[in-house]
Order: sequence, then structure tokens, then C-alpha cells
Amino acid sequence: MRSIGRFLFWDYPRASWQYDVMVALILCFIFLTPREIFRDQPKAPSIVMLHGGVWIEPQKLANVPEAQRAQRAAAVINERYKTHVVITSVEPIYDDSEQEIKGYMAFLKP
Repeated sequence: MRSIGRFLFWDYPRASWQYDVMVALILCFIFLTPREIFRDQPKAPSIVMLHGGVWIEPQKLANVPEAQRAQRAAAVINERYKTHVVITSVEPIYDDSEQEIKGYMAFLKP
């Protein structure tokens, strides 16, 4: 029981073989655990400046009427990039089956 308590409370002196084994176990856990287990995937930015326009994630313009999309898109872009842009049009981008909106492309006034 004492050895389990020492293991749990890390009661081994540095440079002992027990300490080295514990460090090795921790490093193995960090570097060998697949990312999928913790669902830790890199997330792309929700607003991306492209040549001729800006890609906006669908959540940023969800439930915004079509007539107000350009105004809301300009507000979102201005907030993200700390600038003042004028939007000429906002077009939804659909997936291959044309059922789900994958994002919006906002075209800027040159």
C-alpha cells in the first residue's frame, strides 16, 4: 500500500529509477496518445481573407435574413480585422448535395 501511495503522490527522489519510469510513462502518454481520443483537432479560423473576398463560417451568419447578410458580414469582418470594408454581395456555399450550407463568400468592393 505504501508503494502505491508513493507512486500517486510522486514521492520518489529525482534521478531514481522510479522517478525516471514515471517521467517515461508521462512522456509516452503525451506523445503516443492519438489526437482522436480527445477530439483535439486543429480548428480553422472562422473568417478567412481570400483574393477577391472573405470566407465566413455559416455559424457567423446563422439566422440572418438574406437582406441583412451583407451588413452583418461587414460587421463580422470589421470586428475580426479591425478595418472598414464594403460588401458588394454575400453568396452561400453549399455542399455537393446542395442541402447544407458550408459557409458564405463575401465579396468586397475594390
